[in-house]
Amino acid sequence: MGEAADLSEFDRGYIVMARRFGTSITETARLVGCSRSAVVSIHAKWINDGDTSSRRQGVGCPRVIKERGRRRLSRLVKQNRPQTASQLTAQ
Repeated sequence: MGEAADLSEFDRGYIVMARRFGTSITETARLVGCSRSAVVSIHAKWINDGDTSSRRQGVGCPRVIKERGRRRLSRLVKQNRPQTASQLTAQ
């Protein structure tokens, strides 16, 4: 089971405003299309901190090959398919 994507800033603001106007947690979750626990946690974060932004960062190691290098490697492989990995590395 994978992790869900973060809610957009618009959705977070929508949750805060809906709760301020007295919309129930269940109704707010249905309107935004998220779980009730997400509504509760976002609203509580706004009440406590006055902010709804997510500080979650990307996970995993940084990429070894940048986008430009990936395109170049792809081009080299397509030009001469029977090359070995060590020959490609040498180029």
